[in-house]
Amino acid sequence: MGDGDNGRAVRGWLRGIEVFDGPLPEFALERAPADPLHLFLSWLSDAVADGLRDPHAMTLSTVDEAGDPDARVLILKGVDGSGWQFAGHCFSPKGHQLAVHPRAALTFYWPEHGRQVRLRGAVTPGSAQDNAADFLGRSATARAESLLARQSQYLADPEERDQALAKSLALIEQAPSLVDSAWTLYTLAPAEVEFWQAAESRVHTRLRYERAGDRWERFPLWS
Repeated sequence: MGDGDNGRAVRGWLRGIEVFDGPLPEFALERAPADPLHLFLSWLSDAVADGLRDPHAMTLSTVDEAGDPDARVLILKGVDGSGWQFAGHCFSPKGHQLAVHPRAALTFYWPEHGRQVRLRGAVTPGSAQDNAADFLGRSATARAESLLARQSQYLADPEERDQALAKSLALIEQAPSLVDSAWTLYTLAPAEVEFWQAAESRVHTRLRYERAGDRWERFPLWS
């Protein structure tokens, strides 16, 4: 079988995978709140109540110095009137990218509900106090890894990593209040928030909120 046949077989296999087979929630646009924060928290609460796995996981998309896109899945740390929060090491790839281009996109997807939320906006780092509080709220192993400051670097020998991590853990045991000054709590203040509700009919419902000064405007979109 040639590459072309393999490609057609894969496409046929992908088309045969069922999606949005329901039952799915309805999305009544006329009942959407004025602030996207309230709708987001409602959808997140639905995901938690129904036991969806990792409901607070999201994809963070950034661009590097050359303008090439990058993406990874993180955990939402908080959300309030100032924006959506996530954290990371400022010397990591995403930290470097945000330092050069302090704008990003977030994507949430709850497949069991056929729901997606997309945000775009400016990103700002937190205060030293907020960064420290987030760092100290992490597990000991997570703090130890951060202190190594080696994220995304080439790993030549797993044993070297394990030894370094053991030393870092011992340091944390000796000084449990030790804080990594490079750990950063970021806040994305969205200029746009889009809600997408799938339908078995494939006539999906979309609603975009766009920031207009100190208020939000709502725009239904074609599916």
